[in-house]
Amino acid sequence: MDISARTDYAVRAMLILAEAQRDGLGLVSVETLAHRQELPRKFLEAIAADLRGAALVVSTRGARGGYALARPAAEVSLGDVFRAVDGPLAEVRGLRPHETSYEGVARHLPTVWVAVRSSLREVLDGTTLEDVLTGSLPARVRQMAAAPDAWRNR
Repeated sequence: MDISARTDYAVRAMLILAEAQRDGLGLVSVETLAHRQELPRKFLEAIAADLRGAALVVSTRGARGGYALARPAAEVSLGDVFRAVDGPLAEVRGLRPHETSYEGVARHLPTVWVAVRSSLREVLDGTTLEDVLTGSLPARVRQMAAAPDAWRNR
């Protein structure tokens, strides 16, 4: 799986908004979002528009304007953010995994693609911004990350 810069930046910006929400700070400017995580401002503006379009953030214009989470951080999953900026979690040549079909030796491959999507959902839909912000990651995520080979390249 390739996690795009767009998705990485979106999640990092959303974590800043989650922290601001937790601390009661209100709106956060795109300038502050960009500065806090050293993100390209113009790229972040486009990402923020996608997040607003997905109703994950609200925005206010003006000198005191900025962005805030549209709902509590505990109700926003990483999967929500991924889908908002990059579309479906898993695709095979532009198709959803369950839409694929093959003949012959590859006939069982769609089942594998669906399982891959399911594992992504388990982690990304089961982990909220609040979980990441506080470090209280779901037990299954901690268990998967603690596997002996989880941190090794293959």
